[in-house]
Amino acid sequence: MHTVISRESSGIGLRPVSDSGAPAGETRVIDTGDLAHEVAAEESSQVRWTWDDTNNWYPALLADGVRVDRAHDLRLAHAVLRASVLSAHTALAEAGPTAWDRLAPVPPPGGPTAAAMTRPDRHPGSEPLFDLGEITAPAPSGRATGSRRHPGPGGTGEPDERPDPDGPRSHDARLDAGGRTGGDGLDPAAELTAQLLAIKDSTEPGRLRLLLAAESAGALAAAEMHHAGLPWRGDIHDEILTDALGPRPRPGARPAKLEALANRIREAIDAPPTLNPDSHPDLLRAMEYAGVGARSLRKWELEKLDHPVIAPLLEYKGLYRLYTANGWNWLDTWAPDGRFRMEYVVGGVVTGRWASTGGGALQLPHNVRRAVTADPGWTFVVADAAQLEPRVLAALARDERMAAAGRSKDGANTDMYAGIVATGAVDSREHAKVGMLGAMYGGTTGVSAQVLPRLARAFPQAIDLVERAARAGERGEKVTTRLGRSSPLPGNSWAAVQGSAFDEDAGADVQSRARSQTRSWGRFTRNFVVQGTAAEWALCWIASIRRRLWALGEIPADAAPGLAPAPFDSRPHLVFFLHDEVVVHAPAALAEAVAHEVRAAAAEAGRLLFGDFPVDFPLSVAVTESYADAKG
Repeated sequence: MHTVISRESSGIGLRPVSDSGAPAGETRVIDTGDLAHEVAAEESSQVRWTWDDTNNWYPALLADGVRVDRAHDLRLAHAVLRASVLSAHTALAEAGPTAWDRLAPVPPPGGPTAAAMTRPDRHPGSEPLFDLGEITAPAPSGRATGSRRHPGPGGTGEPDERPDPDGPRSHDARLDAGGRTGGDGLDPAAELTAQLLAIKDSTEPGRLRLLLAAESAGALAAAEMHHAGLPWRGDIHDEILTDALGPRPRPGARPAKLEALANRIREAIDAPPTLNPDSHPDLLRAMEYAGVGARSLRKWELEKLDHPVIAPLLEYKGLYRLYTANGWNWLDTWAPDGRFRMEYVVGGVVTGRWASTGGGALQLPHNVRRAVTADPGWTFVVADAAQLEPRVLAALARDERMAAAGRSKDGANTDMYAGIVATGAVDSREHAKVGMLGAMYGGTTGVSAQVLPRLARAFPQAIDLVERAARAGERGEKVTTRLGRSSPLPGNSWAAVQGSAFDEDAGADVQSRARSQTRSWGRFTRNFVVQGTAAEWALCWIASIRRRLWALGEIPADAAPGLAPAPFDSRPHLVFFLHDEVVVHAPAALAEAVAHEVRAAAAEAGRLLFGDFPVDFPLSVAVTESYADAKG
């Protein structure tokens, strides 16, 4: 049974809808202030709360101490059903675009990003804190963004996704646009009915139903992690910064160690005192004049050069990254009250991975993790899945030999890459890793190209699956994950370039560009099926962990309560998630029970996606009071 929550002119509407999409009773309108009481009263009836966007409703319920068990996020589900090949011939997918297609995710209300967006004199990216490569949702155009490399706040250049070109909009702005009040005809109950019908009429209702349930559970978990916050010791963070950079500088000044390195850089290239090393064009020109020979300021290129400026410059780059990405400004903005409240965007990446709108939640550097310290009497249970994507590939392809290479033996977890070596496919763990990454990401040169044929002979089903996905992408077709998330089509510009290559007067440069685009899109779809399915496994893992942690119950009355707000002050709860890693904040007395449930949840996620196929998803689990000590 669903209960649809909507805003009405006289309050909050609660509409019961059956699982088939039919009305199941009269709509009740309640006062806004009574919503938390009503939700708490109905939770025991196994209702699935249905709303336009989780962040428009759940944060306020959590603030009133109310947790919900199940929800259906209409915005997230609409995006999946509109794009999936499994629902391509349903009425919802074949209809023209509606206001539901234009809804963009918003950060939790009251957070730093939301505050920045609602200030009339600022916008996201207007200050250094917000100009560090944080990524929001994919563009509404549906263009895939997996091939773009965008440096995040840590400067790692990890693959990430394009932001919405219009930027995320505030909660109030979206209401004014008619996307929430029904001013343009939107009706959450009608949308739910259309979605349930689309699932029923799809080619794989079970797969889509699981995906949408997991996606909505992920939205609940993200809101709960924001509400509870990751414990953060500001005094330790300040100590880390002071040790690395010197005392906190006055506004507008560099920290002492950065200023000293800036002077060394100027001296090494005989530059004037006015040279600003933070200005890349000015610095490159000065280095060129000094004969350094650098074509860029990329670390890997600088390390090849022999010049007195290289050592201080590399040190400056590392410290500057810490200062701008996680310096005192970050601490004041994102963890002012002893909790880092990350702002996740569930499904913000086109493959289904999460993104974030601020604070660097997805790139938390190791050099500040010492500040992540559990509350007194509590501890962290940190778990990450080992070699998740190759294991997912083995299960997707039902390649039993590859799955066996990563299967636990005698109760001990097996390194999948070492297991691949043991099959005789390759002669070293490094070759196994590079080869598998090449297979999943499209490596065509170097060691990857050398070992890929050997992997194809050893694991023909797995390699054939990604090769077929790549060929489909090169033809401009969609590919689909295990549960039914489909890749976007390349777009009009891609098709135009491909078409121009067949013109009679097309030159070699046009044909070369077309081939390059074709290969690039093939690399995207090759990885989409694996990364997207891994994201689905992680969503199911989170959903299971969330349910299991709540079932463990509260700590004994004589135990120390945590510093998290209700309803998580006396219960273990999720506080951090990063693709294949979770952090649970737990009373120390429950740590072993939590670790058991986290492992059981990983096994459950594997069964949900792949049934009885014999693939293992082993975890590395650490119980520690400091996140920095979780990994050796």
